[in-house]
Amino acid sequence: MKVTITKEVEVEVEVGPKANLRGANLSSANLRDADLSLANLIGADLSNADLSGAYLSSADLTGANLRFADLSDAYLGNADLSSADLTGANLRFADLRSADLSGANLYSADLSGANLYSADLTGANLTGANLSNADLSNADLSGAYLSGAKTNQPDQFLKAIGVEVVENKI
Repeated sequence: MKVTITKEVEVEVEVGPKANLRGANLSSANLRDADLSLANLIGADLSNADLSGAYLSSADLTGANLRFADLSDAYLGNADLSSADLTGANLRFADLRSADLSGANLYSADLSGANLYSADLTGANLTGANLSNADLSNADLSGAYLSGAKTNQPDQFLKAIGVEVVENKI
């Protein structure tokens, strides 16, 4: 599969199920609708990459740089995104069921409409993230940073694990 790295450069990269792209520089790559299931993307640079609609089932993205990447409508079920940098990433309507996002940086990420059912978000930074209409059922938010996180359904946090709801009493 040819992968476009920039508008000027197209390179041939072995992309597909079980691909070994450990530490690869795929910054700004066009990987729209790519099948990267079970891929090794540990420490890969996918900043500003277009992964919209991509299939990343059980992919290992531990410590990957996904800053400002487009992962809208992507399937990341059972993917390992622990310690990944997803600052400003677009994860609108992404399916992250049972994904490991422990210690991930999701600062200002757009997770609106995302499916985070049973996802591990322990110690994740969700500061300023948009969680509107996200499914947090059974998600583990123990030790997660939620300052400034946006939601249109405050009670959605009641479905998550590890969230202490404190009432304001005036």
